[in-house]
Amino acid sequence: MAQPTAYYVLLGFCVLLGLGLLAQAWRGHRRRLLRALAGLVAAGALWLTAFPPTRQMPAARGQAILLTANYSPDTLRQLLRRLGAGTPVWRYGNVAASAKSRPLNSLLTLVEQQPKLQGLHIIGRGLAAAELPMLGNTPIVLHQEAATVGFSTALWESKLPLGDVLRVEGTALLPQAEAPAWACLLAAGAVRDSVRVPAGGGPFRLRYQPKTGGLSLYELQLRRGGRQLAAEPVPVEVTTPPLPAVLLLTATPSFEFKYLKNYLAEAHYPVALRTTVSRGLVQTDFVNQPATDLARLTPALLARYAIVVADAATLAALTPAETGALQGAISAGRLGLLVVAEAGPLPRSVPSRNDFAVVARAAAQATAQPLTWPDAPPGARAPLPAQLRPAAGLQPLASGPGQAVAAASRRVGLGFVAVSLVPETFPWGLQGRLDLYRSYWNRLLTAARPPAPTEAAWQVGTRWPRPQQPLLLHLTAAFPESQPTVRALSVGPTVRLALRQDTRLPEWSTAQFWPQAPGWHQLTGPGRVTHSFYVYPAGAWAGPEREERQLAITQRALAVPDAAVASETVAQPWPAGWFFGLFLLAAGYLWLEEKL
Repeated sequence: MAQPTAYYVLLGFCVLLGLGLLAQAWRGHRRRLLRALAGLVAAGALWLTAFPPTRQMPAARGQAILLTANYSPDTLRQLLRRLGAGTPVWRYGNVAASAKSRPLNSLLTLVEQQPKLQGLHIIGRGLAAAELPMLGNTPIVLHQEAATVGFSTALWESKLPLGDVLRVEGTALLPQAEAPAWACLLAAGAVRDSVRVPAGGGPFRLRYQPKTGGLSLYELQLRRGGRQLAAEPVPVEVTTPPLPAVLLLTATPSFEFKYLKNYLAEAHYPVALRTTVSRGLVQTDFVNQPATDLARLTPALLARYAIVVADAATLAALTPAETGALQGAISAGRLGLLVVAEAGPLPRSVPSRNDFAVVARAAAQATAQPLTWPDAPPGARAPLPAQLRPAAGLQPLASGPGQAVAAASRRVGLGFVAVSLVPETFPWGLQGRLDLYRSYWNRLLTAARPPAPTEAAWQVGTRWPRPQQPLLLHLTAAFPESQPTVRALSVGPTVRLALRQDTRLPEWSTAQFWPQAPGWHQLTGPGRVTHSFYVYPAGAWAGPEREERQLAITQRALAVPDAAVASETVAQPWPAGWFFGLFLLAAGYLWLEEKL
């Protein structure tokens, strides 16, 4: 193998340097042998610094080590002791340079330079799931450090309608020997909810109801004695969807329906109330919408509303034409029905009435009974003269004593029908318990609301997007004529995405995006569709991301077993620093000898 020109140039220089130092030492009169030896050592050490000799070191055959961010030197030493000191070590990403590792700018480079690689041991934070395909079929073992304090799992709805309750659930990690701590949810700089976490860690569940819409950034903290142990961002997009138009129908003047109409009007719902005063005479009231004829239920009238709230007597008096229009709109998914029922069978005009079997309760139980439902404020009590018999198709909405079903819903065709057996809820509002009233009726109206029409939807490929890491964006819609764009809301240019259509499902398209900075980002297109997502800082939510990366590697089903692998010896150069130090010692002695 031909040597480079620099090899011969340096060799000639070192030979001449050694001969020169040797001749100069021989012309002197003191310590000739020491000066001659120091000259030869200096010339030889300079040569060996540039071209150090090699040594045979043990190494695991076909194995390599990859250092990633936050790797532990102790783990590296233990792994080299097991695999052999000659096992090649690479560093990738934000990792400080060291004498034992070589830099790696791309994972594809590693595959190209090590085509016979049989196993890759990754130390530190690891690789993102999107980066694993770059390693091909190379088996991977991830050596991660066990976390001691922080959050190992976390889950919450990243997109939440205004009025709903945000729930943050997860698991906190604490050392077994230390004192308990508190998991706290902060919004607008104040603690909104907290729960005690025992020593050794455990699950937690926090709640908070956002007051305003928009992009919000809350914070989850782990505290002990006023000291913050861990803090993680909790981004949430609080949406303000358009309120559904509600049609109220009652057979007799009812304070229950009148109070409900006033509540919906104050909440800016488009609402209309039709009250039957006498046979053939009705009274109407309209709020937040123009007046129209409510005398008969026609397809044109029902098309103006999303939810109909009616009592049983009104539904029993419907004509066959009105019943057909009502049931057709519900089955087509254009309308939802909420029935305020009594202690008796439902009218025949109610769709799927056989699934809502009403069972009367004892007269003594018709007094105020405790009621419960998810996220219900405490102290809910109301008369419950009847209950619904549980059925396979029913979804309970509210319960009374002994798990008695006080309200339930069911899907009918493409729409929903809900039935409530609580005859009076307005006393809650009169008693100043507007939170109780709002929670109950929001649950009923949400259950009866017809499904929203399908539109273009975006999904982010990973739960924890990071800066400088590839992010896969999924679009479910017809392939757009113009490419959508994405931009960081804080700073940065607008980037046009290059969508690629799925050959198997034409309504699926994907695009790859490289975020440059943490913070909120917004996707725009196709058309007027927008979608917001949050890019987390590099060190945020390390615990859940650790679990996600380990799961991604496990799913490859290519992990190397812990059994011993075949060993071999490889030639590695001696550290050049040793020879350079020897050169400095020899040169220093010669300089000092001249000065004495």
